Amino acid sequence: MHIPDNFLDAKTVGVTSALAAGAVALALREARRQLSPAGVPLLGLSAAFVFAAQMVNFPVLGGTSGHLAGGTLVAVLLGPAAAVVVLTTVLVVQCVLFADGGVTALGANILNLGVVGAVSGWVVYRGVSRWMRGMAGRVAGVAFGAWCSIVLAAVACSLELAWSRTVALSVALPAMVGIHAVIGLAEGLISALVYRAVMQVRPDLGEGTVFTGVGRRAEPVWAWGLGVSLVLAVLLAPWASSWPDGLERVAERFGFAERATTAAWAPIPDYELPGIPWSALAVGMAGLVGTAVVFGLAMWLGRTLARTESRRAGGQKPPEASPLV
Repeated sequence: MHIPDNFLDAKTVGVTSALAAGAVALALREARRQLSPAGVPLLGLSAAFVFAAQMVNFPVLGGTSGHLAGGTLVAVLLGPAAAVVVLTTVLVVQCVLFADGGVTALGANILNLGVVGAVSGWVVYRGVSRWMRGMAGRVAGVAFGAWCSIVLAAVACSLELAWSRTVALSVALPAMVGIHAVIGLAEGLISALVYRAVMQVRPDLGEGTVFTGVGRRAEPVWAWGLGVSLVLAVLLAPWASSWPDGLERVAERFGFAERATTAAWAPIPDYELPGIPWSALAVGMAGLVGTAVVFGLAMWLGRTLARTESRRAGGQKPPEASPLV
């Protein structure tokens, strides 16, 4: 659902960029208030996993593919503020390094996937998990929240396309929601399975303890989690489905796909490292580079936020987390 350049007009680009910038600023402020040094590796791991998982497209109905967005999963484990930071980091790297998503549409992509998707999924999760108690309710909340996050992100994308007069809302909305409702089923299933697996190792995640430094240290999770991310990006991504994703399929079907433009200056376009003749190896090496860049950027950002908060607090323990995380 990465919107390319030239799908949105100037007013839509301006409004979505302003909304995304405001949301990211709020998320950074909240994450800085809550993040402890012990939680920094989890921020890096989450970004690396989301990036790697988004490289692995899986086939769905009608010759269309989808991939895990991961916003709800990160929001449930680390909180919505962290999810916005993580998704923003991933989307920026995808745009700048791989030309995946337009530069002018970066604000819209952050708004749709990083804000609307992640936060709405977290809200749904909270409601379901309070209604259904215990682990079963939490897993169900993750699954349903993840499905809702994909559908609502598709609704936001449809509204942006319609406001830009790229395609009529009466056409875009049912088409985008229809195909992403199917993709959302996989999003919900994968998110629930990953969440359940993480709970076996770190049952304290999702309780607001990691970012305040109260929970256990992160090494047991991020060590194997980073390994899983590398397996996804290096070994599985080269064999991912080549079918167009939901937005691309809708654009092809309704005749506005040719409007898309791609940044010619991206160093690794189409997730293939230049200079490598074997496509599978080129994709795997691109996945390795991207995972490393995303992980390093998120780690640097997390350490900066934690250090800034520590200095502001005069070296004292960060305050307790708000109910948002």
